[in-house]
Amino acid sequence: MQGLWALAWRPVHAIGIDIGGTKIAGALVTDDGAIVAEERQPTPASDPAEIVEIVAGMVERLSAGHTVIATGVAAAGFIDAEQSTVYYAPNISWRNEPFRDRLRARLGMDVTIDNDANAAGWAEFRYGVARDAHHMTMLTIGTGVGGAIVIGDQLVRGGFGAAGELGHLRVVPDGLPCGCGARGCIEQYGSGRALLRMANEIADAGGIGTTLATARRDAGELTGGMLAQFLADGDPGALHALRQLGHWLGQACASLGAVLDPELFVFGGGVSVAGELLLEPVRESYLAHLPARGYHPEPRFVVAELVNDAGVVGAADLARIHAAAIGAAPRG
Repeated sequence: MQGLWALAWRPVHAIGIDIGGTKIAGALVTDDGAIVAEERQPTPASDPAEIVEIVAGMVERLSAGHTVIATGVAAAGFIDAEQSTVYYAPNISWRNEPFRDRLRARLGMDVTIDNDANAAGWAEFRYGVARDAHHMTMLTIGTGVGGAIVIGDQLVRGGFGAAGELGHLRVVPDGLPCGCGARGCIEQYGSGRALLRMANEIADAGGIGTTLATARRDAGELTGGMLAQFLADGDPGALHALRQLGHWLGQACASLGAVLDPELFVFGGGVSVAGELLLEPVRESYLAHLPARGYHPEPRFVVAELVNDAGVVGAADLARIHAAAIGAAPRG
């Protein structure tokens, strides 16, 4: 009887997989968002069949000796509303790829797929900085700008699964060309790539102070690592570039706030490590562009907590929720 009692109380985990253009991260995750075990491997970006095999092997190794209810995959790309097909991924050779069905057939367990920003945002909503909120908007500020929207405790995927592409909110009519084919998207003004462009432009104009101009002349071009150090050192030129970035992000948040009315905006991604140096100009610009300012409560602006673990934790939790909804049986 003691053995049966132990089996009945055996914890049920989920697997979270985060597939990027260069690496695949996997984790065994508890129902309270804790990571029990994890693994990483390079991404064979040009070979969809090999990706299935690598993920399947990762899931099998992480599952060994544990009871697992489902696997959730987070990937950078457009995912259909059924969480099954990758319409398009910019850094992987996925075009209308039925990834869920292929992986499900390989594993014999329930599988879901979500956009990586959605998964990261959901992790922050469930276990991170937004865990006490019901309405949240998250922007991930990295090489590009990603996003996730939670309204009434529900992740918003949209009618076709492509909601939350906040980086392609247009802030400048006929502005800078974007990789999506449009012009003036916030991704061209509020991303890590945009921050570097602004810093190089300041340096080319002579700099604010001399640091950026000198570094630009000596190195040929400023890099993300150089700019991060300049920001940490309080360099006025670097701080001015970050304030420009914050201005554009705040303007975008004002437009998003008018539509979504979130309790808080969460900022993730590499640039978010700037913390208050980024959030202060975002708040200022948000208030300057907000319709009917002063007539309703203002949202909070915060930095994400889970950082690199958000994708796997969010993917695992979304998979667990889906498995519970369809009555999937645990394996192991």
